[in-house]
Amino acid sequence: MSENVLELNHIVKTFPGVKALSGINFNLRGGEVHAICGENGAGKSTLMKVVCGVHQPDSGEMVVNGKKETFSNPLEAYGKGVSIIFQETSLFEKMTVLDNLFLGHEITKRKGPISIIDYAAMNKKAEEIFQRLNTDIDLHALVNTLGMAQKQMCEIAKALTFNANIIIFDEPTASLTNREVDALFEIIRKLKSEGMGIVYISHRLEEIFEICDRVTVIRDGHYISTKDVDKTDKDELVADMVGRKMDNYYPKAETPIGEELLRVENYYDEGFLENISFHVRKGEILGFAGLAGAGRTELMQSICGITGKAAGKVYLNGEEIHCKNYVEAMNKGIVYVSEDRGKYGLIVDLSVERNISLPQLDRLKKALGKLDVKREKELGEQYIKDVGIKAPHGEFLVTNLSGGNQQKVSVSRALALDPVLLILDEPTRGVDVNAKAEIHKIISELTLKGLTIIMISSELPELLGMCDRIYVMKDGYIGGCFDRDEVSQEKILSVALESGKKAGEVQ
Repeated sequence: MSENVLELNHIVKTFPGVKALSGINFNLRGGEVHAICGENGAGKSTLMKVVCGVHQPDSGEMVVNGKKETFSNPLEAYGKGVSIIFQETSLFEKMTVLDNLFLGHEITKRKGPISIIDYAAMNKKAEEIFQRLNTDIDLHALVNTLGMAQKQMCEIAKALTFNANIIIFDEPTASLTNREVDALFEIIRKLKSEGMGIVYISHRLEEIFEICDRVTVIRDGHYISTKDVDKTDKDELVADMVGRKMDNYYPKAETPIGEELLRVENYYDEGFLENISFHVRKGEILGFAGLAGAGRTELMQSICGITGKAAGKVYLNGEEIHCKNYVEAMNKGIVYVSEDRGKYGLIVDLSVERNISLPQLDRLKKALGKLDVKREKELGEQYIKDVGIKAPHGEFLVTNLSGGNQQKVSVSRALALDPVLLILDEPTRGVDVNAKAEIHKIISELTLKGLTIIMISSELPELLGMCDRIYVMKDGYIGGCFDRDEVSQEKILSVALESGKKAGEVQ
């Protein structure tokens, strides 16, 4: 590692009514990967937006490559060698890869009295960058034809067209498969070996221990600590993040398992699902593991009538049901909470209470079809209290909540429908470790009240810690099922990665 390429000294940033950053200090060396950790709302992204010129600090000093700098917009930051790659890419979907890479700083050449874009030079430089990244992407393809991993490679390549020597990754693996994560880490290691300084923001602590050299923790806008990764552990980091020691990340309650609630037999949808059979019992937390694209989400959405009905039979409490759409599923007590709360779960520009009431407005009608505003308010206040949503009141806008509290609103709107079966698709994606533990506690308490839960998760420790049984899916079929007392990460991965196909229910 070399000398500092980025120094932040006593950075303060205030928004109306909120002091987001209170004198934060941070430094990044060339040739290192430096993680920033903290709960949702701790100030991580705000700090990085200050670095990149999205926000201007109220006070404090920033030194970039040995010079004091203040950026008024991200383009200025790019020009000084600082780039940021957000979880949601900033590429223009209807433009080509090449046009995106050089947008706003195209290479030009003189042709008589005028300057024109030098596409040959841009092609050459782009090809050299992708070769450097060991990535093969069609420069003339439209961005909307690319997968998420390829879009991230384009974002990295775009940074390198500016000759950036500081790259900030903000939750870069949230939408990637395990293989894509491995490929991204190889790129990060290569850039690090070339002397680049990399800031890495993630809620996934296991990634920090795999890829990072140092880690800085901030809490409620305050600097807490900076440690060498090889001289700390998960429990110490979590204690710094939440301000206390956490004893139990997966507080699963032991609940009596009742008779069969749901049975699916010979479920088939050509191209997606292959002769799937499974069952879940009352009071059970049933897990579904598998690699991205295994068919877990497609299966549950089909059962709920969200997507087209597959062939096969579905029984609820012994009675065959046919959910032609999601409304019918909800009316029968089957409620699905999407993995993408921003796109399918919530309307973030509406209030907490309105988000909770939306799926059941017909139940909240008064005479002449008017909404019972008083009942809606009571419903919001009830779930703010019961689920522990950190909002001052029900009229508080969801967009102003942290990721963990937004997820609690998603769960609340599902619970308000009084389900008998709750399907949670990636229930803790994108939330911090403390919010995860709180959500796990809520899930456990729900089973004590008699609710049955199906949980889809890409985080194996979450499934192992919370589930009574775990089915493993691969390529649209069920490859195995494990009881809680016999399951392990190795067994799940062995089934998820094995070659060959099986069909039917594995008891």
